[in-house]
Amino acid sequence: MLSQSRFSRFIPTLFPAIFLLSSSVLAPGAFAWGNGGHRLVNKLAASSLPASVPGFLRSKAAVEEIEYLGPEPDRWRSPAEAELNAVQSPEHYVDLELADPFAPLPRRRFDFEAKAFAAGQRPEKIGLQPWEVDEVWERLKAALREYRDLQATAKDTHGVEAAAIFYAGWLGHYVGDGAQPLHTTIQYNGWIGPNPNGYTTGHQIHWKFEGPFVDANLKEAEVKPKMTAPQLIEGDIFEKYIAYLRDSKTHVEQVYQLEKDGGFDGAGTAESRDFTADRLAAGASMLRDLIYTAWVDSGEPLADPYAGK
Repeated sequence: MLSQSRFSRFIPTLFPAIFLLSSSVLAPGAFAWGNGGHRLVNKLAASSLPASVPGFLRSKAAVEEIEYLGPEPDRWRSPAEAELNAVQSPEHYVDLELADPFAPLPRRRFDFEAKAFAAGQRPEKIGLQPWEVDEVWERLKAALREYRDLQATAKDTHGVEAAAIFYAGWLGHYVGDGAQPLHTTIQYNGWIGPNPNGYTTGHQIHWKFEGPFVDANLKEAEVKPKMTAPQLIEGDIFEKYIAYLRDSKTHVEQVYQLEKDGGFDGAGTAESRDFTADRLAAGASMLRDLIYTAWVDSGEPLADPYAGK
């Protein structure tokens, strides 16, 4: 199973009939958290940004656009765009059990990939989620720096505002994925290896948890009160995000236990709904704080690349 491509069981489909025939075998992971879950994470993050963040990012139109963009990277996972699907699918997850032998994880994607290849591993089978998050976050920060520069010289900012809103929405997808524990582990869709607690080994748990259950049972009113207060992320963003993923991974067995107890069937249980609201709130809180931190950090002066030369 581990030698198999992670997404060979997560095949997006454009044909409902095929999906219905295959749903007992395949988990359509092309819709991580489902459309509703990703939109909810992005909406809650954008609508709770501190007042010090520019108004264009907090406007009703921006919140609606960022919400819409929550599922955007999943829209890139169709067989109709085979090359795009192949290259960006690993950016939705990281199997920390497989990444840990390379710890401390290099901050740069190519350095990690070089380490993996040198060890005879395929980086796309380990997952590239934290590198994608860091790179998209830096795009957002660069756009906000450009916004500051244009605003300071009374130049038109509409173009860069649109770019920043897109980057914030794009970023939200992966941050939301990171809050879903099954995006951090080899146990992503059926228990692998010793199984003393009798967890499911079928290939339905991933989508069953993050898709229909979330869409049917989790709304803004259940999730928003669980969000943390806004705060700047101090220190290295990459390392802080890795810590966020590691915290998410501590909940993997809880997902399996809840599934075993019927927690993702129908309305589930109070415990399963509370747990899922906690996870969605963690994603929304982290996304909000990443956007907030990108704004603050964009005001830092840039080092002169030619200094001392």
